[in-house]
Amino acid sequence: MSSERKTPAERSSDVSDPRITSARRRKLWWPAALAAAVALCLGVPALVASGTSSSASGTVAVAPADGSPEAGFARDMSVHHQQAVDLSFIVRDRTADVPVRNLAFDIINTQANQRGMMMGWLDQWGLTQSSAAKPMAWMQMGHAYQAHDGSLMPGMATNTQLDKLRGLSGREAEVYYLQLMLEHHKGGVAMAQGYVDLAKNESEKRLAQSMVIGQTSEIKLITEMLTERGAEPATS
Repeated sequence: MSSERKTPAERSSDVSDPRITSARRRKLWWPAALAAAVALCLGVPALVASGTSSSASGTVAVAPADGSPEAGFARDMSVHHQQAVDLSFIVRDRTADVPVRNLAFDIINTQANQRGMMMGWLDQWGLTQSSAAKPMAWMQMGHAYQAHDGSLMPGMATNTQLDKLRGLSGREAEVYYLQLMLEHHKGGVAMAQGYVDLAKNESEKRLAQSMVIGQTSEIKLITEMLTERGAEPATS
């Protein structure tokens, strides 16, 4: 029986059905597992970014410049990821729904881990964690996103939206979180793909590619979760 034809009582019983819960956890598990595997592969210092230069003693690693796509992506995606973590912590305390809490848990762990890696790279490169450059200027898009009300990059929620989520609970909080996270992931995927297209640092490029894969999978999952709750993605 499809979720559209189930009665509310039947949907409620699905949450406690261990077979359904297990299936949902498997769907949520693999993006986080992929990110963890990438983290292990990228655990060594990622200092070689823009190429190498020769010297009498051999090859010398060249750290990326302050205004490079490598530095810009690491800084901007760290900010983008932090809001995803914040959103997930907010909804975790406002619903008892197992699938939503599992999704929030996976996003917190995956994106906090990835953020730590990017901040570590900036430190290894001798660069600051932030800069005066406009967000996403490194993408060379020819146009800039108009930051407003705390939303610095595409997909980021505004301060008003964050406050609204904090004031909701139960099914309303679940739906609003899923709507916000859907847009957040869309913006994240676009930024990660933008870096992949410009990347010179292979380690950072692999991390960005894992973001595209993992968040694209979660976009599909979140869309399905909204449908199960009789809701649709938020309109722009």
